[in-house]
Amino acid sequence: MYYSKLIFAALIATTAIAHLEKPLPRAEIQRRNGLAKQCANHVANFNKRRMAERAMKKRWEGSGRHTTFEMATDVPYYDTIQNDTCVLTPEVTRGPYVWPRSQILRQDMTEDQVGVPLWLDVGVLDMATCEPLPNVLLDFWHCNATGSYSSFTQRSPNTPFVELLSQLNITDFDLGVTDLHTDDTTWLRGMWPTGENGVMEMKTIFPGFYVERAIHIHVQAHTNWSVRGNGTIISSNTVSTGQLYFDEALEEKIMSLEPYASHTQINRTTNAEDSIFPEDTKGGYNPVVSIVAAHGEDVTKGMIGYVTIGVDTTAIET
Repeated sequence: MYYSKLIFAALIATTAIAHLEKPLPRAEIQRRNGLAKQCANHVANFNKRRMAERAMKKRWEGSGRHTTFEMATDVPYYDTIQNDTCVLTPEVTRGPYVWPRSQILRQDMTEDQVGVPLWLDVGVLDMATCEPLPNVLLDFWHCNATGSYSSFTQRSPNTPFVELLSQLNITDFDLGVTDLHTDDTTWLRGMWPTGENGVMEMKTIFPGFYVERAIHIHVQAHTNWSVRGNGTIISSNTVSTGQLYFDEALEEKIMSLEPYASHTQINRTTNAEDSIFPEDTKGGYNPVVSIVAAHGEDVTKGMIGYVTIGVDTTAIET
């Protein structure tokens, strides 16, 4: 791990970093860049096959703890690679709003949250072999249209994290360990495994924003996983942890719509202003999701997000 226990006194003495996340070391960025380049051609072919398949009208069903849905649509596709490989590694922090008790096995994690529909089309490659990786459990969580996370609904999305710790009188914060959760809500959290071709799909909404962070979705990839009867993880090997982002122009368009536009208490942090995004895009790493409209050309009616995640199966966190 490249993060360690953070004490409050040190935080007050330095500039507040959203989520208290540390950028990756230079050596890790270079290693990740090398992994991405060695599989570039494989990624292009992988994406072309996936997008061609989606171009055909299909019926996609998914069931989860709260909803069952169908999607049937003719969707445009790209015949060339639109997204470089995101090589995610265990060194990228999960942030303080991960809550495994709320991460549920399902393909629709929207629940009752209002926002622009987003279908994530995610491919996973083993960077050791450049081949699609089946039966990898992908675990997603993100905030709602006005910046709040489920399981943490009593924590204000407009309060800087250092200030939040001060309000809670927490003087010894351990990232990913200190329990800040306030309830048992589960919206916008979900997990689903890749199929035999290394691909999975998840329905959600386009995320909103909260203080000091660009718009993003957290994702973890797990191998050798098992789940309880309620859909939560019993055990797994975590082979990657990271964050996915979106194009700035798309974010501006979506944030002008309700209910996103009602979040006026703070200014939105752009990708360029974010403390983590510039580091996440160094060395050829591309965590930006490629978007096409789900119906016609209007992304505000719903969108499909393509991303290929490359995982380093040699870097395992149990």
